[in-house]
Amino acid sequence: MPSEPVTLNVYDMYWTNGYTTPLGFGVYHSGIEVYGVEYAFGGHPYDCSGIFEIAPKDSQELGENFKLKESSVVGTTDFGAEDIAQIIRCLGEKYHGKKYHLFNKNCNHFTNELSQTLCGKEIPPWVNRLASVTGYMPFIERLLPKEWITPHALQEALDHRTQAS
Repeated sequence: MPSEPVTLNVYDMYWTNGYTTPLGFGVYHSGIEVYGVEYAFGGHPYDCSGIFEIAPKDSQELGENFKLKESSVVGTTDFGAEDIAQIIRCLGEKYHGKKYHLFNKNCNHFTNELSQTLCGKEIPPWVNRLASVTGYMPFIERLLPKEWITPHALQEALDHRTQAS
């Protein structure tokens, strides 16, 4: 049986963390790297999987606001590459892009579930602390622009701007 490392890659969304770090949490994107592929989840306005693949640790592929913060091996998996492809397809049914929500179903929720599936270990709690905190203090969600929270709100904002111009 193969024993492949499962690596957690955490990206600092540094432009927002300048505001949130003094409060004890940051806004992070994360992905799981296995067999030379990094899997992550992101939002979009379509009713299909929001899971995507990137080259491991390639913050430029994610965008200019992302910077690799940390990479650490979470554990190992005995699943082969073909098994993992099937797991990703199954998770894609649950993680549709239009179901993305910054606090309830984000990239870190996906990464945690994939990590648990592959090696039985959770990602460190600090990675998704912002989402956890909003469960106890829901007013935080009301403080942020709606277009940060769901792809539907972002699409509505973009459509409104297009119509206004």
